[in-house]
Amino acid sequence: MTAQSGSMWTTIIMFVAIIAIFYFLIIRPQKKRDKETKAMLDAMKKGDKVVTIGGIHGTVVTVKEQTVVLKVDDNARLEFTKSAISTVLNKEGAKSNPNKKADKASKEETKAEAKVEAKVDDKSAEQAAPADNTVEFKAPEKQDK
Repeated sequence: MTAQSGSMWTTIIMFVAIIAIFYFLIIRPQKKRDKETKAMLDAMKKGDKVVTIGGIHGTVVTVKEQTVVLKVDDNARLEFTKSAISTVLNKEGAKSNPNKKADKASKEETKAEAKVEAKVDDKSAEQAAPADNTVEFKAPEKQDK
């Protein structure tokens, strides 16, 4: 009977461990992102520059309870739901993205890509211009019989 009891406790401990992993790796970070996004949308005001999830850039003209009216051109005004706003830009044009870690990671990726491109450019330059100590080999000439 103790063998079954030990097996049951092992199973329960594994289920609890899996639930804890899901909570800390999936549920908790998503709730944090949702909270930051809600704060960003609540802080949105007239005159802010925004970008929609579709990539449309505009300036906030009116903020309603569920929607936002954007001025995208001199005579064009579009109304979007607040959830369609992905980024609020400050009046200077600086991003106020709710996912700051993603911004930092994308900056690091950009730096890494620039380093890789520089290395590739250096290698292609080396291949294009032969070194000064290049030795040329000539094939032996055929002798007629």
